[in-house]
Amino acid sequence: MNDTTGKDREEILEKTGMKRPEDSLPPDPRKSDRREKDLGPPGGFERRKGDRRKTRSNIGRERYLDMVMRERALLAQQGQTRSAEQLLSAAGAGSEAEVADGERDSASGDQLRQVLPVQSWLPLSIHLVSLDKGVLTIAPLYDLTDRQLAALKNTALRIGLKVEKIDIELWDRSELVRTLQSVHDLSADRCEKTLAMWLNDIDNGLLLNQFQRDMLAESLQMRVSDIHLVQDNAPDAPNWIKYRIDGDMVPMHLLPADAMARLTTLLKRDAGLNFGDRSTPKDGRFGFTWQGRAIDVRVAAGPQAQDGEKLTLRLLDRASLRSFEELFSRYPMVNEHLTRLLAPEIKGGGGLLLMSGPTGSGKSTTLYACVLEIDRRRRHVLSIEDPIEYEMRYATQWQVADGPGRHFSDLIRAAMRHDPDYIIIGEMRDAATVETSLKAAESGHTVISTIHADTAVQTLERLKSFMPSERERSSTYTLSQQIRGVLNQRLIKTLCHSCTSKIPAGDALNEEDREALQLHAEHIVHTHNPNGCDLCNHTGVLGRALLLEALVVDTPLSQRDPIFHALMHNVNDILHEKGVTHISRADGVRLLVADGQIDPKVGLVLLRE
Repeated sequence: MNDTTGKDREEILEKTGMKRPEDSLPPDPRKSDRREKDLGPPGGFERRKGDRRKTRSNIGRERYLDMVMRERALLAQQGQTRSAEQLLSAAGAGSEAEVADGERDSASGDQLRQVLPVQSWLPLSIHLVSLDKGVLTIAPLYDLTDRQLAALKNTALRIGLKVEKIDIELWDRSELVRTLQSVHDLSADRCEKTLAMWLNDIDNGLLLNQFQRDMLAESLQMRVSDIHLVQDNAPDAPNWIKYRIDGDMVPMHLLPADAMARLTTLLKRDAGLNFGDRSTPKDGRFGFTWQGRAIDVRVAAGPQAQDGEKLTLRLLDRASLRSFEELFSRYPMVNEHLTRLLAPEIKGGGGLLLMSGPTGSGKSTTLYACVLEIDRRRRHVLSIEDPIEYEMRYATQWQVADGPGRHFSDLIRAAMRHDPDYIIIGEMRDAATVETSLKAAESGHTVISTIHADTAVQTLERLKSFMPSERERSSTYTLSQQIRGVLNQRLIKTLCHSCTSKIPAGDALNEEDREALQLHAEHIVHTHNPNGCDLCNHTGVLGRALLLEALVVDTPLSQRDPIFHALMHNVNDILHEKGVTHISRADGVRLLVADGQIDPKVGLVLLRE
């Protein structure tokens, strides 16, 4: 990708505090830009970033190590064996490999597959051959881009492997495919075979159980967030299993009605649901182990047509939770602001932090990242959720339910009697929840919550819409005093870099469009390949990136009167108040285009929105 960024792009970066996309790659010794002058010799930026990760991981381990060792001893007395690493991982602390000093410069292929996160190498269709004296040898099925190789190297360095270079080893294609299927245990092929065998012997319970497990493993390997199953007894009704991948529904397996009925019955039984009742909506959950990780599956069941049933499975993998470093690598100012707000040195301190966006925009992921950032050994974190998604060690988690005293507002009032430092609210849905949340923030608790809204400013407007007219002025004043930040987020599909097309911006865009995206004519942009490749399932897109709009409020409490007046009369005026920093969505779009993450035409559509 062309390194030319232009004066306008530099202005965006300086205004927003965002990180340059090229900063995420290893430094180029041929470049001598301002960043390298500021940081000293080449490589200084990456070393400092690695030091921050190592320090953060070390802090996380030190926080909970003494608690973990006592828990491990108690479990041993009860006949249960748990390693310290397993318990630290459950607490959200980094593993020992993640904080190693990088002395390990040799490993076999099997050892590499055990320590490298599966998400970093499995989607690339590569065989990990060995690591020998700092040289990582791989055998790829497809050509890899420089960015993919850099990402693989950075992941290896982050977990403590000393990788100085990556060597490509050429294999016979048919032999490599056989190796990938046998060594990597690719469930996509096995799932189809198991399904065919089971459908030939539909009463075989062992094959049914094996297909269920293969389906779940296949889903995790394909980065599926939800599995949709429809069981319909109508003669001409299709019974599909569909996967939601990167926000899109993908039909995967077509089953006969009687086979689907057996599968849904097994899933409901595992989830602890009454599998004889098809008419009442119900929820349950079960767990299983994959790649050495505990996966939680949330099951929602409901009626379908006349005598059928619909099941939706939400796959909850703790390994998919993101850290602050990963979520806000492009937005260091947001990272620093949230880190200060959640610092263990501050006893709550009061304040309200909101995450907003449409359904499926990653609000819950950001919410749990906040919980992982808090020192739960020294601070009491109490979350109120509906439903509880991830079980968070050393945090108090309450489940909202129907009935007196079990709604959000009731539980928030009860929570304040349990001496919390941080109150995490799953979602603000009504006036009572908003009012009690503001009272909790006013009384010195740090409140973090989500709300549905399209923009950062609309988030505040929606919050105001819940306020009763007779208390609007007093509630708005409390909001103006307690608001600390609003994060409005979207997840944008990113291009598959194995098959993307690269052309100069001058050939892809006219002058007006280049000006809107702040690109020079010679800047190389990445465009969508509609035919795709095997890696992206011929879609041309692979994965999603966070597109953030943020309002960061650092105004001292004694100077917040203008914010109150803006909220009362014209919420848009808050963008111009002293101490309020606005990071626009347009700036993020331009960086994603310049970085080759999204097609320029998609970027233009997002800018117009």
